[in-house]
Amino acid sequence: MNKVWQVQEAKARFSEFLAASEAEGPQIVTKRGVQAAVLVPIEEWRRLEKVAKPNLKDLLLASGARTEALAPAREIHSLRPPPALE
Repeated sequence: MNKVWQVQEAKARFSEFLAASEAEGPQIVTKRGVQAAVLVPIEEWRRLEKVAKPNLKDLLLASGARTEALAPAREIHSLRPPPALE
């Protein structure tokens, strides 16, 4: 169960706050009654980070891979007329 901690309580009892995160999962921190942050166990953070940010290999091998965003667009230059010979 996620517990909600006020910021001053989380600061004062950080060891307990950290232990609760490891044992029970994400712990929510409020600041002036508004949810401001979450402390999550490192395993969950790594899992979320991997899901949120696939690597290049995964992107290229995915069905419907879109590679046009991998290279910058070329600038279109107009041709200058040749200099006039006098």
